Amino acid sequence: MPLQIIRQDITKMRVDAIVNTTNESMIAYSGVDLAVHTAAGKKLAAECARLAPLGLGQAKITKGYGLPCRYVIHTSGPVWHGGLQGESVILRSCYEESLTLAVEHGCDSVAVPLISSGAYGYPKEQVLKFAIQVITEFLFTHELTVYICVYDRESYTFSRALFNDILDFIGETNEGSRPKADMCSAPLSDMDEAPRRRNVFAAAREQSAAVGSCPDSLHEYIKNMDKGFREKLFDLIDARGMTDVECYKKANVDKRTFSKIKSSKSYRPSKQTAIAFAVSLELDLDGTQELLATLGYTLSKSSVFDQIIRYFIQKGNYNIFEINEALFEFDQMLLGSV
Repeated sequence: MPLQIIRQDITKMRVDAIVNTTNESMIAYSGVDLAVHTAAGKKLAAECARLAPLGLGQAKITKGYGLPCRYVIHTSGPVWHGGLQGESVILRSCYEESLTLAVEHGCDSVAVPLISSGAYGYPKEQVLKFAIQVITEFLFTHELTVYICVYDRESYTFSRALFNDILDFIGETNEGSRPKADMCSAPLSDMDEAPRRRNVFAAAREQSAAVGSCPDSLHEYIKNMDKGFREKLFDLIDARGMTDVECYKKANVDKRTFSKIKSSKSYRPSKQTAIAFAVSLELDLDGTQELLATLGYTLSKSSVFDQIIRYFIQKGNYNIFEINEALFEFDQMLLGSV
């Protein structure tokens, strides 16, 4: 998927480029900057010395040296002064200039940290939301995969009110019992295939009974099948008046995956990708279930992942990155290309 939030040490990311948040002199003192220089080796410090100084909000690129990436993009972020001294303007420039440099150097993948959220004091939760906003805007006009690296759970603060509201929703729709504390870390488990098949065929039998007819042969039965995912998706895109690019960008799906769906009737996207399109198209719960059914998927009430999706759809919140923040907090797979 074009934008992912992951828990990972940025110095271990195997991408084309990583972004290093540094100071104007480009000398490593602490935090991400020190970790990057330590992993890269002394040659990085020598190249940085030749490139310095680095203005606030600017970005400069070096080789990756001992790091598992081709390039390191260095940017100088703002010190937090309560948000009253243009910090957000500088922070936006940091992300935009870094991503622009990555594109100019032919990068397909970039890992970025929460710039200025360490010693510079920029509130971590604000940096995450702001980074998502700026990167999303950039990705609407560029084909690039961006990873936002969150080093640990304490690196940002997810809304406690939203967290508890989702927990209550999950509890209310599971026989009124509040989930156990360890539910938040329950891994995403694909639904059993057999129940999926039973649901699909049961629906087909009900539809056949409703119209009072039964096909004379299996060939006729198959010939009368409903439209598949590919056909239904493009019908919905046309009905919404969206372009293909608008749809897959809003779904956090990469161009390659969308091309596979468009060019091959046999390509079967993952459940996460199918739901991402439902979110992009702003389908209600019934519409989402109908789209998923074309692939044999469904939203159950026994899966944490599914219940989080249900929660946001029923709330009418189709911001895929807010949904992914919630999924990330509950240790679930994210929406987009998988």
